[in-house]
Order: sequence, then C-alpha cells, then structure tokens
Amino acid sequence: MKIVIVGGVAGGASAAARIRRLNEQAEIVVFERSGHISYANCGLPYYIGDVITDPDDLTLQTPESFWQRFRVSMKVNHEVTAIHTDRKTVSVKNLITGEVFEESYDKLILSPGARPAKPRFVGVGLEKLFTLRTVEDALHIKEYINKHKPKSAVLAGGGFIGLELAENLRELGMDVTIVQMLPQLMETFDPDMASFIHAEMRKHGVKLALGQAVEGFEEKDGGIDVLIKGGSRLHADMAMLAIGVTPDTALAKEAGLELGIRGSIVVNDRMETSVPDIYAAGDAVQVKHYVTGADALISLAGPANKQGRIIADNICGGDSRYSGSLGSSVIKIFDLTAATTGINETNARNAGLDVDTVILSPQNHSGYYPGGKVMTIKVVFEKGTYRLLGAQIIGYEGVDKRIDVIATAIHVGMKATGLKDLDLAYAPPYSSAKDPVNMAGFMIDNISKGILKQWHIEDEPNLPRDGSVTLLDTRTVKEYSGGYAEDFKNIPVDELRERIDEVEKGKPVYVMCQSGVRSYIACRILEGLGYEAYNFTGGYRFYSAVMNDRALIEAATDCGMDK
Repeated sequence: MKIVIVGGVAGGASAAARIRRLNEQAEIVVFERSGHISYANCGLPYYIGDVITDPDDLTLQTPESFWQRFRVSMKVNHEVTAIHTDRKTVSVKNLITGEVFEESYDKLILSPGARPAKPRFVGVGLEKLFTLRTVEDALHIKEYINKHKPKSAVLAGGGFIGLELAENLRELGMDVTIVQMLPQLMETFDPDMASFIHAEMRKHGVKLALGQAVEGFEEKDGGIDVLIKGGSRLHADMAMLAIGVTPDTALAKEAGLELGIRGSIVVNDRMETSVPDIYAAGDAVQVKHYVTGADALISLAGPANKQGRIIADNICGGDSRYSGSLGSSVIKIFDLTAATTGINETNARNAGLDVDTVILSPQNHSGYYPGGKVMTIKVVFEKGTYRLLGAQIIGYEGVDKRIDVIATAIHVGMKATGLKDLDLAYAPPYSSAKDPVNMAGFMIDNISKGILKQWHIEDEPNLPRDGSVTLLDTRTVKEYSGGYAEDFKNIPVDELRERIDEVEKGKPVYVMCQSGVRSYIACRILEGLGYEAYNFTGGYRFYSAVMNDRALIEAATDCGMDK
C-alpha cells in the first residue's frame, strides 16, 4: 500500500508516523512545499522575539530524522499542483529544480493547512508588509528586523498571531499598534472578558485601534502607512497582516472534492472526503463543533494532530472517529494567561441558546499561602438543563489547569452543576480545598436551587434609578471611596444586620461587592430577613475593568487608537 501525504506539518506528520507504527510495509511519501517539516508554528512569534534563539529549535523533525526513524520519504520544497482522482496520481513540482512529475497513490491524505488571509487591499506585496505562517516567514521577518532595526510596527489583526507578535515585538523595544476591525481583541472571548486582555496590552505599551478597519498599505517616508477606513493613517517602519487564515484548498477544489464553509474540505467523522481513498486533516477541513454540532473551522494544532492519527488508524484497517472540536486554547499575553474552551456567551446567544453565566475571581491557591494571584473565570451554561457550554479564564498561574478540567467536563457531558463534585488535587501552593472550578459549580448549583439570584453587567444601564429598587455596595468604606458604581449606597456586609433599617422593605435589592463573595453573603442575609436580593456576578473589580475598557474604546474612536 502506498500513501501520499500533502503537507508535512501537524496533521500530515502525525498521520505519517502513526501509519508507520501500524504498518511496517506501507510506502509513505510526504510532499511539503516549504523547506521544513514537522515544525512548531506556534513557536514562530517567540523566535522573532528572541525567546527562542536557535531556529533549529523550531523544527521538531527533519527529513533525515524522519527517514531514520520511520522510513518515511519526506520531500521538502515539493509542491503538489494537481490531484488526478481518475488515475489516482498527483502532479508534483520540485521547487528547487523545477522538475514536474506524477506520483501514484493508493491512499491520499490532504493536510495543506491554511494560509494567512490577504484581502485585496491596496499595497499587499509591499516589502515592509509581512505575514507569518512558515519557518521561512519567521526567518525573513527576523532577518529584516536585524538588518533594518525598525522602531515601530502596526499589526492588522487581534487574534492569536497578532497578540503574540505584539508581545514579542514590544519585548524587542518596538513601538507597536494593533488595528482590529472588531471592537475587541481575541473574539473567542466575550467582550467583557476581553477587557482584561486589553488592559494587559495597554499596560505594556501596546496601542490599540479597536473597531477600525484596515483598507490598504502605502510606502511613505521610508516606512509604511496603514490606511484606515475613514481616511486616517498609521505610520510605522513595518506592518504585519494577521487578520486570520483561510483554508488552503485550491487543490481540493480543482479535484472536485466537496467543499464547505469558507472553501474548507468536507469530511466525515472518519476524516474521509467526498472522493474515495482521499482523506483530509487540519486547518483545511470543516469539522463539527463539539458543543453546538454546527459546522466549524477550528485552526488549532491539537485537533490537527488528532485528525492525522485518526486517518492513519482508518487507512490501516481501524475504525477511529473524530467527535468534534471544543476549540480549547490558551495564550500568553505578557504576564497574563488567557484560556477558553467550548463556546462563549456571545456565540451561544447567536446560536439561539438560552444561557446564563457565572463570573468569579478566586485566587489560584490558598489565600494564606504566599504569592496567590487572582484569576477571573466565566462559565457559560444553558438555562433549565444546566448543560455546560464553555468557559473563559484570565489570570496568571493555574489558568491552564482549570480550563483543561472544564474542557474535560464538557467532553464527558457533565452538567455545570456537576463541577462542584469534582475531586481535584489540593495543596496550599497549588489550589484551595474548594478549587476555583468547584466554586463555579457551587455558584451554579445555588442558582439551580433558587438560593442565588444574579444580575449581570449588561443589566446595569437598565437598573431603575427612581427609587423603586435599592442599589447596595457591601464593600468596606475604604474600598468604596476608591470608586463605585453610580447610585450604589455603601453598607459594609459586616454592618448590614445592624443597619438593616437603612434598606427599605418591599423593594428589590441589587447588591455588589469587590468579587461577588461578600455581596452573596449580603444577599443571604437580606433573603433571610424577607428581602428580594440579586447578586452582581463578577463584583466591582470586574465591573470596573469592563467599564474602564469601554470608556477607553469609545474615547479612542475619534483619534483611531488608545494608549
């Protein structure tokens, strides 16, 4: 049996190695158009920023090492230019010599990945405009920086690559601006959670031009102007296009394979395409979202590797199935860690789901153990059924652990209330006896039992200010004096029982504290004394972060960026 693989990075390399482990006799040939195979895409920004200093460290395997261990023929600098399904061959061009030839296959695996999106902007192709996808791209960018010593850069795009490049260019001492058409960075997060990401970027000197659309690029004054819709310009020494990726599926389209959203390759759960004996994996394929069941494009290394393995199993006589993608991800943003899994509140509502959320700000480990740091957790669940839909966590230490726990819970179909029952490891340097994930579960369980009633930040503008409700802040006097929500009266929680006459009976009470814990206690006191009380999820810390961010974005609309 002869297997030809198009693309030798995540999905293709995984499939090749797995096939060899299952079948010692198979002939395996991989064609990779770049000069590297099995390289670490996710490490490329860190090479540009000198975190990774040796380019060889970006390459997990070489054609020679792959042959030595697996007897897989890795043909780099070879581009597959056509698929001939009728005679089961592919046309290949050697990009070094120019030679063109046909290669036969019994089974064909397509793992071409995705290419950086390049809209038809004016100026695409200019010398000072870069994209980042391959090792060659990273080497080119690094060479340019070392040679020309640019002092400023504008990045078009606020996703993974944009943020990682921004951090690494700032670490090199460059002045960095991110232009993003959406009014937030990282759309996998809800806008309220993204406010913490924005604050971290600003803290480290990255300027943000949110809600601004790039229209083109123009060389000017020895640098490059980024043209913004509405007529404004941002000038820099270099610019980066990082506005997303597009499935690289021209081969599949020309061969007549069925295509899906944004031209992606349609596959079944065995990763089989619409043409017999042709499989596909990675960023180029359409998958099912694990939570919603909807068709999705999820460009992440983990799913690509798993899909390559599944293809190998099925080619070698097995019956492996891909159950869908949760989209679990984590990113370093200077000192912060931001992670997400499942779907966020915005996408859940857009999908027509009736959802609720809890927001909490626990420390990563026991408060009495030195060095504890706060994280912000938002858990999304379906009302009524309490189906666990997704989570977002932003903090410092322990963020990745908690997001992985919640991702596992979603995968096994656990209800959101079940988070309270998880038996998670505890020692003071690592966690609390009530782990943050358990705490989220306790909150959702209280909601399910009617013990906790909440109000959310989007409710704040509609809270009556006519005296028909009571707005209560239960923080200390010192905390309150440092800032408070408009019209909220301060009664510290520990004084509430003694000052209960100051809270008028017969009116709903909307309560807030710093993190949501003391206000919950206040709500229980109030409920016990015959009041109807609602707790603000997230607390004033969350409220302040979101409101400050909104004000900065709104103020920046006229000038095109904030600082």
